[in-house]
Amino acid sequence: MKNKFNLTREQNVFVAKRNIVDYIWKSANLEGISVTYSETQAIYDGGIVNGLTVPQIIAINNLKYAWQFILGNENIDYKALTHIHRLTCDKLVLDQNLGMLRTTPVSIGGTSWKPQFSIESKIKEELERLLNQPEKTKTEIAIEVMLWIMRSQMFIDGNKRVGMLFANKIMIDNGCGIITISQENQPTFFKKLIKFYETGDNVDLKQWIYETSIDGIDLNNNANKSS
Repeated sequence: MKNKFNLTREQNVFVAKRNIVDYIWKSANLEGISVTYSETQAIYDGGIVNGLTVPQIIAINNLKYAWQFILGNENIDYKALTHIHRLTCDKLVLDQNLGMLRTTPVSIGGTSWKPQFSIESKIKEELERLLNQPEKTKTEIAIEVMLWIMRSQMFIDGNKRVGMLFANKIMIDNGCGIITISQENQPTFFKKLIKFYETGDNVDLKQWIYETSIDGIDLNNNANKSS
């Protein structure tokens, strides 16, 4: 699984900033936060948006702050992972759950499969293993880490947001582009995600994300390139 883009970190940060509202909008909708692109832009710019709930507005602002963190901080580790959760779920879950591993059962819509509780030592060990696979590209590692976070359901809420943000931290820091799932591809993503939840086999979903959901710019040719 080759890297589709080979940018410097600075170039990849430029790409992310150029399309950040679009990425936030798509990520929000992936978590069932129903906002339009124009509403997302207005919230991002600090404007007043009528017709949205307070949690919707908070969720968009939280994604903005989380993106600012991954663009500015260069550590890729467990501490960064839990901090991303604090940022994305601030004021949306109880304070004692922010950045903490889940201790209550959860159900997932569309399947009877239930994730186990996460143990901190095992999460740290698995994260370290996934991040250090010299035989794989950073793009493949980022996708694997993202799917692992989503399936682990290690946090009480926001696991898809956290998984994608953390994966994009890996992508950006290594100049590999941005993982983003378009609106039209989200139904297919959810169908494949449910199958992945139930089986634990990430091969099909990982390949699909690689083929459809990596965005970037070929700056050498000064032309947009997205897949």
